Amino acid sequence: MEGFLTFLFVVFILFAIGTFFSGLFTVPTAKAAVVQRFGKFVRVAGAGLNFKVPWIEQVVAKVDLRVQQLDVKMETKTKDNVFVAIPVSIQYHVLPEAVYEAYYKLSDPKEQIGSFVFNVILGHVPKMNLDEAFEQQNAIATAVKQELDGVMAGFGYGIVKALVTDIIPDPKVKAAMNDINAARREQEAANARGEAEKILKVKQAEAEAMSKQLQGQGIANQRKAIIEGLRESVETFKASVEGTTAKDVMMLVLLTQYFDTLKEIGASSRSNTIMMPHSPGAMVDFFEQIRNAVVLGDVVGNASQAVTAPAKPGAPA
Repeated sequence: MEGFLTFLFVVFILFAIGTFFSGLFTVPTAKAAVVQRFGKFVRVAGAGLNFKVPWIEQVVAKVDLRVQQLDVKMETKTKDNVFVAIPVSIQYHVLPEAVYEAYYKLSDPKEQIGSFVFNVILGHVPKMNLDEAFEQQNAIATAVKQELDGVMAGFGYGIVKALVTDIIPDPKVKAAMNDINAARREQEAANARGEAEKILKVKQAEAEAMSKQLQGQGIANQRKAIIEGLRESVETFKASVEGTTAKDVMMLVLLTQYFDTLKEIGASSRSNTIMMPHSPGAMVDFFEQIRNAVVLGDVVGNASQAVTAPAKPGAPA
């Protein structure tokens, strides 16, 4: 009998020890344990070693407190009737002080978050055309975060970031947009090339005008020098040779220049100059024709001035 009692005592001790150790449990870092007693919520156990009443309390769940990501992709239509697919990434986490709400108030938090994202996207994107949707990706993401912050906080969830990662139009629309952009850039390039050609032609015209101006000044200075040289030659020749008239001097000068011209033409191998008679008799006739033309021009000029000049008072008509 004593041995049986000893056996029962040992069994009781082992049972008590086992029961005690069955009440011990650990919670990993960045997690929280939900403890219930007979199906009723009792408390939230934090990370580390914890104790629950054996046979009475139970750990029903361990909630992850780390930031998680939910990827949602939805399709909608823009204001200009272009269907686009919009992938949205939601980064969220369970608030440590609201584990009870996060566990008991939502049966499927990911589905709930996705529904709110759809609601916000459908409230914004259809009011924008395609270009505006591309330009306002950050505004759309901000609107999604603000909406989720206001709603999900009551369910024990905090929204870290909402990211609109892309806006994907229909492949045909995308190809058409690329064609439009390519044509626009080609037009801009053509305008730039046209402006460059215009500037080049203007500069060439300015350079040519400047060149002609300088060339004209050079010819004028050359002719002035020739006239001065001829005048000095005539005066010197008349002073050196007695009885010489201006006509004789001009004949000599013309002959000299004529033969100098023939010399230059003969020195050129690619000349296309038309030769005129250049015998002494022909030169005399050529000089007479030049002189007669000069004299006739002077007569015509004097007659024109006499006709156009107003009559003096008292002069005969």
